[in-house]
Amino acid sequence: MRHCIILIFLFGFHLSAFGQVGLEVAVIEKSTGEPAVEIPVHLANQQIGYSSVRHTNNQGKVYFKGLSTSGAYTVYVEETDEYYPISAEDIVLRANKTRSLTLVLSGKKTVELPEITVESPVARINTINAEVAAELDLEQVETLPVEGRDITQVLYRLPNVNQATGFFPEAPNVSINGANSLYTNYLIDGLDNNEQFLGGQKFPMPVGFTQNITVLTNNYSTEFGLSGNGVFNVTTKSGSNEPGGEVFFVTRPGPPLDASSPFAQRDLSGNQVKDGFQRYQTGFAVGGPIVKDRSFYFLNVEGTLDLKDNFLNVPQLGVNETIRGENRFLYLSGKIDHRWSSKLRSSLRVNNGIVDIERQGGGLEGGVTFPSAGNVQDRNSLIIASKNTYGTSRFSSETNLQYSRFRWNYADPEHPGRPNVTVLDPSEQAVALLGHPGFTFDQLENTLQFQQKFMFYRGNHQIKVGAEFLSSDHSLEGGGNPNGSYLVKLNQSQLDQLRASHPGKSLSIGDIPSGVEVLNYSVELRPQSFGKRQNIYSFYLEDLYSVSNRLNLTFGLRYDYDNLSKGGADNGDFNNIAPRFNFNYRLSEKSTLRGGYGLFYDKIVYAIYSDALQFSSSSADFKRQLQALIDEGQLPDDTDIDRITFEGNLQASLAGVSYLNGPDASQLQSQRNQIFSNELRILNPDGYDNPYTHQFSLGYQRQLDSDKLFYVDLMHSRSFNLFRLRDLNAPASFPIEPGNVTVRTRAEADATRDVPIFQDSEGFYADVNGNRLRGAARNVVMTETKGEARYWAATFNLEKERGTGNLAYRLSYTLSELRNNTEDINFRAQDANNFETEWGPSINDRTHVLNGFLTWYATGGLAFNIAATMQSGQPINRIPDAEIYGTTDLNGDGRSFGAAYVGNSDRSPGEPRNSDRLPWSNTFDLGMQYTWDVGGEHRVLFRADVFNLFNAENLSGYANNATQSNQIQVGPADSGVIVRKNASAPRQFQFSLRYLF
Repeated sequence: MRHCIILIFLFGFHLSAFGQVGLEVAVIEKSTGEPAVEIPVHLANQQIGYSSVRHTNNQGKVYFKGLSTSGAYTVYVEETDEYYPISAEDIVLRANKTRSLTLVLSGKKTVELPEITVESPVARINTINAEVAAELDLEQVETLPVEGRDITQVLYRLPNVNQATGFFPEAPNVSINGANSLYTNYLIDGLDNNEQFLGGQKFPMPVGFTQNITVLTNNYSTEFGLSGNGVFNVTTKSGSNEPGGEVFFVTRPGPPLDASSPFAQRDLSGNQVKDGFQRYQTGFAVGGPIVKDRSFYFLNVEGTLDLKDNFLNVPQLGVNETIRGENRFLYLSGKIDHRWSSKLRSSLRVNNGIVDIERQGGGLEGGVTFPSAGNVQDRNSLIIASKNTYGTSRFSSETNLQYSRFRWNYADPEHPGRPNVTVLDPSEQAVALLGHPGFTFDQLENTLQFQQKFMFYRGNHQIKVGAEFLSSDHSLEGGGNPNGSYLVKLNQSQLDQLRASHPGKSLSIGDIPSGVEVLNYSVELRPQSFGKRQNIYSFYLEDLYSVSNRLNLTFGLRYDYDNLSKGGADNGDFNNIAPRFNFNYRLSEKSTLRGGYGLFYDKIVYAIYSDALQFSSSSADFKRQLQALIDEGQLPDDTDIDRITFEGNLQASLAGVSYLNGPDASQLQSQRNQIFSNELRILNPDGYDNPYTHQFSLGYQRQLDSDKLFYVDLMHSRSFNLFRLRDLNAPASFPIEPGNVTVRTRAEADATRDVPIFQDSEGFYADVNGNRLRGAARNVVMTETKGEARYWAATFNLEKERGTGNLAYRLSYTLSELRNNTEDINFRAQDANNFETEWGPSINDRTHVLNGFLTWYATGGLAFNIAATMQSGQPINRIPDAEIYGTTDLNGDGRSFGAAYVGNSDRSPGEPRNSDRLPWSNTFDLGMQYTWDVGGEHRVLFRADVFNLFNAENLSGYANNATQSNQIQVGPADSGVIVRKNASAPRQFQFSLRYLF
C-alpha cells in the first residue's frame, strides 16, 4: 500500500509543500504579565499521530510551523515545581494561516490550588498581524441554514460580505466591501479557484468537503494578491486515524409548502425558476487512515437534481403545454495526505464539477421557444493540486503545483448541426423559435499554477519569500449560429395548415412549410475559436518582526506582472510594486490594537481582452475609420492599427434565399468588409494599467471571556485604474436641462461624432473626407483603466463560541459607504465620456448592515439556529420616463434602458447616478435539528430549515441579476414610484437526513 501511495504522488507531480500553516503560542505569567521563558510547550494531534515540543524564547513565544489542517490539536504545558498545568484543546487550523494563542501560567507560589480550573484562560485573539478577516468553522457551517449545501449561500454571514447584485445570472452572488463580485479572489487551500474569463468560483465547493471558510477583507499578507477587493479561502477536509463519514439526503419540496410569490426566484446557478421547482440532493463522504499515523484519505460525492417547469404558450398554433426541465450538479472531491517523515508531508487533492443547467424551452410565464431549440449550459471544472510540506525549527518550504480546467458552454444545443428559425405569423408576431439557440459561447481555459514559498526563522524575525506563476490558456468560440439563422413569415394559409397538424411541443424546423417567406438569413462568418494565453508572475517578501512579547511589526513587498496588460501596446504594466505594513500591539493578555496600510493590485480580467478580439474587425473600412480617429486625436499618433484590431465575430445577412437553403459562411466572406456595425471594439493602444487599491485599517480586539470575543475595525480604501469603456467616436456632449428637456435624435447625435455616421438607401455608413465607409462602426469602443472608487467602513463584531455552555452566536454591524465612477468592465459614461459626473454609490453599496446568528444547543440532541440579516436598501438608478419624453435615450447616443443595469443609460433629468434607495430589507432563517445516537460513533441527524421565516417581501439585499432587479426605476426620485419587478424568495422549506458514522 505504501508503494502505491508513493507512485500516486510522484506520477505527474513534483515535491511540493504547504508549510504556511502554523501556530504561535505566547506564554505569560499571570502574576507579572511578563513572558515565561524556556517553558516546554507541547503540541499534539492524536487524529493524525502528531506530537512536538518546543521551548519558549526570550519573549515567551514558541512557533510550530508546517502543520497539517487535519484533525484537532491540543496545546499544553505540563505541571512543574513552579507552575500549574494548562491546556487548550480542539484547535483547528486553516490553510495559509498562522494562528495565535496566549497561555496564562499560574505560579504555585502566588495561586492556591482551589483557584485553578481544569482549563486555564486562553486568549484566541489575533496577536500576530493586522489582517481584517473572519471565519466560519465546520460546526458553524453545519448548524447554519444553508440552501442546497452550497457554501456561497453562507458566505454573507461573514462580516463585510453581502449578497450581490451581479451583471449576469451566473455572476458570483456575494460582494466584499460592496465591490463588484467579479473581482474577488477565490482559493482552495490557498490555491487558485477562479474562473479566469470573468470571475467567480471555478469549482463550487460543497459543504461536505469544507472544513473552514475564511474571508480576508483588508490588510492581509503579501502572500495573497491579484485582488484589491478581498479573498475567500476554503480549507478542505482531510482524513485521520478515526474512520468516519456521512450519507445524506436533502430536499426542497417546493409547493405547496413554500409560500407563494408573484416573482420568479433563482436556482443555485443564479438562473430564474418559478412554478414546479423542486430540489433533491444526495451524496456521501468517507475518510480514514490508509496507514495509521501516516496516510489518510477523504472522499466526498454530492449530487443535485433540480426539477423546474416552463410554459409553452402559442395560441396561434393551439399550443399550451408545460415543459419540464432539469438542472444537474455533480461534485466529486478526493484528497490523500501522507507523512513521509517528521519533516516531510504530502497531499494530493482532486475536485471535479459537472454542471448542466437546462433551458428546456417555453418561459416562466409562457414563451414561444420550442424544445427543439432547447439547450444546456455546461459549467464543468477539474482541479488537480499537489502539495507537500518540509520544515525544521528554523526553515520551512512550500511548493505547490496545480492544474485546472474549466469549460463554460453557455448554450450547448439540443441539435447542434441545425440552423435556428424564428417564425412569425401574418401580423409579424413571433409564434415559434426552433432548431438552435441562435448563438455560440463556448469558452475553455486550461490553467497551470506554480507556487514556491520559503519561511526562515531567525531570532525574532519570520521571513517569508515567495514566487508564483499562473498561466491560463483561453479559447473561445463565439458569435452567431454557424449553421445559419432564418427569419420567416407564415401566410394565413400556412398558419392554418400548421395549426391543423396539431404540432404540440414537438414542432421542429422540418415542420415549417418549405415555401415560407424568408425575410432574412444570416450566418456567422467566423465559426472558429480564438484566444490568448494569460501569464501572471508574482513575487513577494515579508518580514514579521517580533519587537517584544507585546508588539509585532510586519513589513511586506509584493510584485505582480500580467502579460495581458500589454493590450495593443509595445509593453505591459511593469511597475506593480506593492508595499504593505501593519502592526499588532498586545495591550494585555486579552486585548490587542492593530492597524496598517497596504497596496493591492488586481489582475487584468481576461474578458476585456477577449471582448476586444471578439467584437473587433480587420476590414479596410474600419481601419480607415481608426486612422481618422487618430487624426482627430482620439488615439495616439503612434497607434499600430494592425495590433489593436482582430478579425472577430461578424454575421453576414442575405435576402431572397429559400427556406433552409441559405449559403454557408465560406460563400459570404466577401460581405465582411461591407457590414456596418453599431459597435466595434479595439485593444487599448496604450495597454492596461493594473487596477490597484490603497487600504488603511485600524482595529481593536478584546477577549471578553474564554468563549467571547469582541472586535471593531475601521477601514478606508482608495481604488484607481478601475475598468471602464470609452467610446472613441462618441457624439458631442448633450447636457439635459431638467426644466427644459430637449430630446436629440440619433441622426442628430450621429452627425456630431468625430467620424460622423449617416444613412442612405443602402444603409448606414461612416463619412471620412467624403468617402462612405460601409464596413465601419457607429461606436468605436475600448477598455481603459482610469476609474476610481472610495470606501469607508466601521465594523463591530461580537462572537461567542459554544464552549461548555448551550449558546453560540455571532453579531455584526457594519456602517459603510462605497462611491465610484465606474461599476463594471462594461460601464460607460452617460454622456460623451464624462465620467466625472458618474460619481455615485456602488450598485452593491449598503449604509447599514446588521448580521447575526445564534445557535441554542438544547438537551437531548436538539438544536436550534436563527440567522438574521437586516440592511438598508441598495441604490436605485432613475431613468427617463418614455411616456413623457417619447424615449429613454434623451441624448440620442443609442444607449438606453437595455444597458441601464451598468449605469450606461440616460438618467431621469436632474438625477445623478444611483440617486435613490430601495426600502430596508430583513430576512430571518430558522434551522432545527435533532440528533439520535444509534450506538458508538453512529448518529442519525434530521434537520428542517425555513428560509425567510416571516415571509418578508424584500426588494433589496438578496443575490440578484441586475437586468431583473428593482434597482432600475422610471422617473425622478421624488416621485416615490417603485415598480416591483423582483423580490427575494418567499418562505421556503428544506429538509435533510444525515447518517454520520
